[in-house]
Amino acid sequence: MDNPPVKMMDPTLAEMGNHLSDAMKILESGKLESEQGKERRKLSWKDIPGPLQGDGQDVVSILQLVQNLMHGDDDQQGQRRMQYVGEQGHMALLGHSLAAYISVLERERLRKLTTRILSDTTLWLCRLFRYENGSAYYHEDDREGLVKVCRLVINTHYEDYATEGFTMLSSKHPVIYQSAACRPGLGQHLCSQLALPLSCLCIVPCNTMFGSLHQMDVALLDKLIRDDRESGKVPLLLIANAGTPGAGHTDKLSRLKELCVQYNMWLHVEGVNLATLALGQVSSAVTAATKCDSMTLTPGPWLGLPAVPAVTLYRHEDPALSLAAGLTSSQPVEKLRALPLWLSLQYLGHDGILQRIKHASQLSQQLLEHLKTLASIKTSVGELVFIHSSSSGGSVEGYFAGERDVLDVLNRWLGEQLAQQVPLSGVDVVELEDEGTCVRFSPLMTAAALGTQENDVAALVEKLGEMIPVLSCTLRYRQDFKDEVLQQASLSYIEDLSWPGLGGVRYEPRATDLDEDKRQHSVEKINNDLLKKLMELDTDLYFSGGPEFCEEKNCIFIGMATEDLDVAELVETIVSIGREIEESGKLFENMTEVVRRGIQEAELQLQKANEEKLMEEGVLRQIPLVGPVLNWFSPVQASVKGRTFNLAEGCLDSTEPVYSVKAQMNKEASLDSPKSITKRFPGQKLFRRHGAGSDSVSDTSSVSQLEESFRETAHVQANNVDEAEVPEERHVHIVEETALSDQRVPEGQETESVDTLR
Repeated sequence: MDNPPVKMMDPTLAEMGNHLSDAMKILESGKLESEQGKERRKLSWKDIPGPLQGDGQDVVSILQLVQNLMHGDDDQQGQRRMQYVGEQGHMALLGHSLAAYISVLERERLRKLTTRILSDTTLWLCRLFRYENGSAYYHEDDREGLVKVCRLVINTHYEDYATEGFTMLSSKHPVIYQSAACRPGLGQHLCSQLALPLSCLCIVPCNTMFGSLHQMDVALLDKLIRDDRESGKVPLLLIANAGTPGAGHTDKLSRLKELCVQYNMWLHVEGVNLATLALGQVSSAVTAATKCDSMTLTPGPWLGLPAVPAVTLYRHEDPALSLAAGLTSSQPVEKLRALPLWLSLQYLGHDGILQRIKHASQLSQQLLEHLKTLASIKTSVGELVFIHSSSSGGSVEGYFAGERDVLDVLNRWLGEQLAQQVPLSGVDVVELEDEGTCVRFSPLMTAAALGTQENDVAALVEKLGEMIPVLSCTLRYRQDFKDEVLQQASLSYIEDLSWPGLGGVRYEPRATDLDEDKRQHSVEKINNDLLKKLMELDTDLYFSGGPEFCEEKNCIFIGMATEDLDVAELVETIVSIGREIEESGKLFENMTEVVRRGIQEAELQLQKANEEKLMEEGVLRQIPLVGPVLNWFSPVQASVKGRTFNLAEGCLDSTEPVYSVKAQMNKEASLDSPKSITKRFPGQKLFRRHGAGSDSVSDTSSVSQLEESFRETAHVQANNVDEAEVPEERHVHIVEETALSDQRVPEGQETESVDTLR
């Protein structure tokens, strides 16, 4: 059998593919523009702004400029978190280039080509996701398909809407029903685009007594529809979820479809769980979505395809109404939106598409199995959502008032830490009305783009195993820390429920004779110095000035705790260091005045000593030539008189008592044993209780790794903290020298000691 003839590729298409390949290499290389290139561009901006001057730029220079704009502000290129763009992603990007090239073809050829692309893509998607006999609308904004569907339904229910417009709606208001679990702002966007008042939007609550808290209350929906019909309104459309944005729950689509048929309403379904329709085994709840009137698919994140459109599949028999609603177009260029998806689906093939969706489902199941073994974790189905709760079962009446707020803060910290330490897992933080702050793992939306693998899930589970005990201990010790702080008169407890840690304190000076400004200055200085001292301690605890937008100022916040934390010792150490800083501050504040008075008194005493020396030696000994001769024949036995300057008391004393008791003091000091706050074992850090549990060492190492991401400055090796003591008296010795028997003191020598002291 002869081989079919090989057709030559269009040179333009081949060149386009090469250009795309070269462009992606440049953009993904991470190589920034050289300094010479930057300087050259700056010089070219003298007359005409931007790189428009001269004969233009070559392709490489333009792509280099794009690269600089993409990553020029990154300090560390290794920390970029960008979507993984594989070969299938390159095909999607090539589709945008081909669309521009195809659009210049002559009209008839363009029409045939776009019709083929559109029909192929629509057929493939309908077969993949079990939506038989459907049409497709391709759109960039994933809400735009629902807007077009609403226009279609309005045109269907109001026959003269195309000519009469809004006047047709004034007599019988249309009503659009939406689940309370739908993505925020969706209903408001519909009303805005359709020029409908917000009164046309009806939010249906989720179950309050029976069933899932994230599923639409079907019985209540039935009542709302009947009430609206009785009041003369027209139930128009119902928006249901096959995977809510927050928790991934699926509404009771079969029952909702029955209601829509009963009341002649349109049922639209959206959600991430629609991706599982492509698998061989699908839950019956999701399979019911194939009977809906329309559904919106987002194959881009499901398959890891960048810049591909969302798709709304729908069923309707009147092509004229579909055209009026904007779901179809007579413009061939509009049909080229499907080209990137057309190329990517062919590149992946049926097996590649199923493999990506199945892989994401397996990752979710893998994490779910591991989470069942962890204590204090509540999970949800669908998009895997989990939350750390108290040991009391997540009750908001647990350890203390405001526990729900504290749990939200701790779960937000947990999600942020997991996202930072295991970035390929794709976890993020979501806010749910009933559960509060939760951590979401949605591999159907992130795994294909990030390249998440089983080892990433294993790393996520490992980090969770390290963080859960830390969160539980922190939650348990928060009240203990508060009680210990309130027992200290010099500490104020700072209540800030947004801080993920033990809590905050402020050291209050004991001085009461200061005005408000001086007191605030003293509080600020003491607490700033106290924070620096605490950060230098050899401990795994994290100390901070507090959240960025904290209303309280001059505070010290303590981070996460472990099982072996000694809360009492922690608070005592804070008080001890704060008192030492306060006493040192008082000493330095009085130092200037004390020294000034001491110098004045020293001058007076030195002057008096000089006068006494003159009276003792006589006038003749002060005369030049005579004095030395007289001293030779009759030496004067003068004693050395010393003075000591006590900085604490601000007075001058004789040095005789100092030298007489010096030996005895040294002897007694050598017999005293050194003071220590707590006896420590080798390797035991501050604020740790020895033998608190067999897991103490592992917990300590875990929290050390967790708090490392919080620290803005490196640990400094610090000395152990001793009990607060009044600073030792410091002495300045002033010694008065008398003239030797064989030497006369020169004129002016008498005041040398005073000048030296000054």
